[in-house]
Amino acid sequence: MPDAARPPRHVLILGGTTEARRLAATLAPEPALRVTTSLAGRVAAPRLPDGEVRIGGFGGPEGLTRWLREHAVDALIDATHPFAGTISFSAARAAATAHVPLLALRRPGWVPVPGDDWHQVTSLDEAAAALPGLGSRIFLTTGRMGLAHFAHLTDPWFLVRSVDAPEPPHPPRMEVLLDRGPFTVEGERALLRAHRIDVLVTKDSGAAATAAKLTAAREAGIPVVVVGRPPVPDGVPMAANPDEAVKWIHAVTAPLSARPVHTEPIGFPHPLD
Repeated sequence: MPDAARPPRHVLILGGTTEARRLAATLAPEPALRVTTSLAGRVAAPRLPDGEVRIGGFGGPEGLTRWLREHAVDALIDATHPFAGTISFSAARAAATAHVPLLALRRPGWVPVPGDDWHQVTSLDEAAAALPGLGSRIFLTTGRMGLAHFAHLTDPWFLVRSVDAPEPPHPPRMEVLLDRGPFTVEGERALLRAHRIDVLVTKDSGAAATAAKLTAAREAGIPVVVVGRPPVPDGVPMAANPDEAVKWIHAVTAPLSARPVHTEPIGFPHPLD
């Protein structure tokens, strides 16, 4: 039973992912917790999670630090997209400054299997540089925000899939497909055939919702350019799924007398080992 004399512990989730919504759905009904999810506001009609929701940026690490202090946040979860690198580093700086425990919730990345023809790169610029030698009809699934990296490629034809319509700059020969996962292997097979795709470009976002394209590309013998993830800030503990994150939250928001003993610095407890 929660302590009636103690206000609910405030958990801030930096969200926008399926894992963030699952985490909020699990935590929001708990009377001992107050759950707020922050969304960047880049999607016109986001799927709203359970609990309280705020939309918009914080104004860098300094703005996030102020928000953590003004709203008495007891635990911070970075459950943003694996490629949302800027907010992750802002979260690490803000959490350290405000002395708020921080956890990064990151789904596991994809792993190639026999039959895959993967070309692994470290950036969108490297992905664009790899395309001229691989094919001419490209299925680009890296999101609308990164199209400028491919805008100089005038010869290839691009099929661009995104949730919202992209804005310039973008490749001159391009068709836009507005859609949101999860996607099926059957649907991805049909898409590759209908558009005569001979190269797939994707970020290593992980998860099953968008992995069907990898299976379809492998079956069709299509090369895949895979952009690797940016690193998680040093010193930040990680959880691979919402269940691990729930255990961490319960540990760091429990009364001091009920907490397990840890050897990690108090600013970044890590009870998941």
